[in-house]
Amino acid sequence: MSDSPLARTVAALQPRARTELAELVAFRSVADPEQFPKSECEAAAGWIVDALRADGFQDVALLDTPDGTQSVYGFLPGPQGAPTVLLYAHYDVQPPLDEAAWDSPPFTLTERDGRWYGRGAADCKGGVILHLTALRALREHGGVPVNVKVIVEGSEEQGTGGLERYAEAHPELLTADAIVIGDAGNFRVGLPTATATLRGMTLVRVSVDTLAGNLHSGQFGGAAPDALAALVRVLDSLRAEDGSTTVDGLAADATWEGLQYPEEEFRKDAKVLDGVGLIGSGTIADRIWARPAVTVLGIDCPPVVGATPSVQAGARALISLRVPPGTDAARATRLLTAHLENAAPWGARVAVEQVGQGQAFRADTDSPAYASMASALREAYDGQEMQIAGMGGSIPLCNTLASLYPETEILLIGLSEPDAQIHAVNESVSPQELERLSLAEALFLQRYAAERG
Repeated sequence: MSDSPLARTVAALQPRARTELAELVAFRSVADPEQFPKSECEAAAGWIVDALRADGFQDVALLDTPDGTQSVYGFLPGPQGAPTVLLYAHYDVQPPLDEAAWDSPPFTLTERDGRWYGRGAADCKGGVILHLTALRALREHGGVPVNVKVIVEGSEEQGTGGLERYAEAHPELLTADAIVIGDAGNFRVGLPTATATLRGMTLVRVSVDTLAGNLHSGQFGGAAPDALAALVRVLDSLRAEDGSTTVDGLAADATWEGLQYPEEEFRKDAKVLDGVGLIGSGTIADRIWARPAVTVLGIDCPPVVGATPSVQAGARALISLRVPPGTDAARATRLLTAHLENAAPWGARVAVEQVGQGQAFRADTDSPAYASMASALREAYDGQEMQIAGMGGSIPLCNTLASLYPETEILLIGLSEPDAQIHAVNESVSPQELERLSLAEALFLQRYAAERG
């Protein structure tokens, strides 16, 4: 990494970054009150409010968004006439899944094998710390050269759209010349990467009912329609023989031009078991960045332990469908709903409820902001050129911001490289990535100010 005075300051700030990340990770801020108390999210939001105020931000506010969660906003004024940059992250996290499967407590930041482990360490509490570190370093070297707005979302992982709807109702709040979304990640550790596309998503809950109540499988099995078996048939209809996603009417043959993802690297990153094949067709990049992907996130049915010999009267599943840029998420929802209803066997009753939705996003990588970021990343990563990649995940706010502010340049960077294992057990962040990206963001703000000046 660069040995400039700014780089040395960023390095000196890393112990503070680790301490504060540990404090932030300790909040069990899953934005679902059925799993964790709402007070955990409120406490995390309060921590960010205090941090912004301590760092000189003005107009710091808790925004009560329409989905019942809170986002945090702050404004840091820069020199007169300077451009405005909006920095984004989110403090809500995915559930820890099976806490016993973690090698260390999920809400206790733990250093192991050169990485820091904890839920949200990379996705995206680390993004909050990244922004704070970059701004603190700049203050020690002549000050922050731009006006800075910070927005930290409280329900990104739930996909409930609270901040999107708030922004639409208050479009003046997040106006900026450039937006840095700190919720993406390098293609791999040490390879500077800007994310150019995000898949959109729709989240639906499908319920299947066939009987007025459960029946004894010995007395009625063989003729009584089993709702769980019907649900299995419905879910299986969403995939072709090779595992490709098949939703009636939804195109699934696009290709990705640009950075490719070698299959052997993908198998390693995804920890695919020996002898198990990958699903789908086309290149790996085609499958995860340019085509739709359906995932069954959960099924409500009797667990194996305690199950009784019964024909099930009802069953339901939660389904996620990721859609690439160019596909309208609302249309995808309609197609998915129709597919599920039409796939039900034996006249089973099917009800589909939309739970969440977000549009896909494509950035303008030829913008001046990207040139400034490429220069900043090149210095922070010892001369390595910035790569352009896609990301299969969704950040619904990106499309909202692009629609509200069509002239604004939007960049996506972050700490969620493959080794981070976001959304899985043993999520972690690379402290080296945190340091390099903090430096890169500080350099970007300097160079963007000079470019726009």
